[in-house]
Amino acid sequence: MNILLAPAESKKMGGENSSFSKESFFLHDLYNKREEMLALYEAHIQKLSLEELSAWFSLKKMSEVERYKESLTNKATQKAITRYNGVAFDALDYENLQANEKEYIDEKVVLFSNLFGPLLAKDLIPDYKFKQGAKLPSLSIEKFYLENFSSSLDAYLDEEIIDLRAGFYEKFYKTNNKKVLSFKFLKEGKVVSHWAKHYRGILLKVIAQNNISSFKEFFDLEIPGLKLQEIQSKKNVQLLIMDIV
Repeated sequence: MNILLAPAESKKMGGENSSFSKESFFLHDLYNKREEMLALYEAHIQKLSLEELSAWFSLKKMSEVERYKESLTNKATQKAITRYNGVAFDALDYENLQANEKEYIDEKVVLFSNLFGPLLAKDLIPDYKFKQGAKLPSLSIEKFYLENFSSSLDAYLDEEIIDLRAGFYEKFYKTNNKKVLSFKFLKEGKVVSHWAKHYRGILLKVIAQNNISSFKEFFDLEIPGLKLQEIQSKKNVQLLIMDIV
């Protein structure tokens, strides 16, 4: 069983490891495709003025714009799962998990970066900025990774998938060939977004802590703060409607 997860807009600076290389990523045979994308990204960044970059990055502080104008080639790296620090990642609290729980996440979780595409949680990436939905000239990032990585992901991933991605990241990889559990979170009968991110992190944390390896084991779990209200099935996907209690 694998878990799919979205990235976060906010990221930690720095890193404990040297700059990235082919060995920094899983799916080694597709590294040339990542290089192709990064070359286009860097060329676009370098030709824009700071004012233009401010708009493209959606950043107001020029010090942050300058931080992200730097080439990624020589930047220090760290695990993707620790690079991101948004709501879901705060709820996961990876740094305070047990060693075996971290290893579970490192090997089982696939994230979908707006720049680097599919990543294992343990893949090493630099601090970068690529806002969700941002465009490069004459290229759709989502379509690029969908077309170039889908067959390799199909072969790599297990048959059962827990999909914790936000809907946007389904554009990077479609789980049509897998058995899938996905989730909708309700608070007092209304769909929530901020709390959805939080509980995706909680779900992943509990799954790792219990070393879940199948849907059967997952359905035996009790998730703190959540109650299963309904299961809607369509083709290969079971949508779990979860009440926040």
